[in-house]
Amino acid sequence: MKKGIIGKKVGMTQIFDENGKVVPVTVLQAGPCVVVQKKTPESDGYTAVQLGYGEISNNKVSKPAKGHFAKGDVAPKRTLREFRFNDISEMNVGDIIKADVFAPGDKIDASGISKGKGYAGTIKRWNGHIMRRTHGTGPIARHAGSMGSASTPSRVMKGKKLPGHMGAERVTVQNLTIVKVDAENNLIAVKGALPGAKGSVLCIQNSVKA
Repeated sequence: MKKGIIGKKVGMTQIFDENGKVVPVTVLQAGPCVVVQKKTPESDGYTAVQLGYGEISNNKVSKPAKGHFAKGDVAPKRTLREFRFNDISEMNVGDIIKADVFAPGDKIDASGISKGKGYAGTIKRWNGHIMRRTHGTGPIARHAGSMGSASTPSRVMKGKKLPGHMGAERVTVQNLTIVKVDAENNLIAVKGALPGAKGSVLCIQNSVKA
């Protein structure tokens, strides 16, 4: 059965396995989440569930959102995310999903917004090469280089790697391993690094490679 949950990145640490080997992990405050809506092929054209995570004051929710939550008879949630599953027959609106839906050894995919790095040049943004800093190079060692001929094509080709905003984009890291699950405190320790800064919201579900 496909499983999914919304969580918040607590930070990174390290734990020891049964052999005494150090394992670097990212800790997630996963859930509790509530099923806000079920989507079926008859009503929406596909199968999915919408989960809600995080408390929010009723005064900070728009009127359409209030109606959406009232329809499912659930309290307003700060974050809503949709998970597409093939079978949602065992899930119902109002069900609570906690960290214990996963177990150590499960393979997962984690999606979130990466850290924003601001405006960056071609060297940092695209891992380009700099010019040799020899006599005559001048202050252009980290410039983008040629934009193309002035006559043909007389424009910058689409897709050229230029300076611009770096980071702050949706990233999915696949095939990660859950090392430990603390069901009492709704904590999940995942081997390796996950996208986003501390406190950012992440969605995790069964790995498509599993």
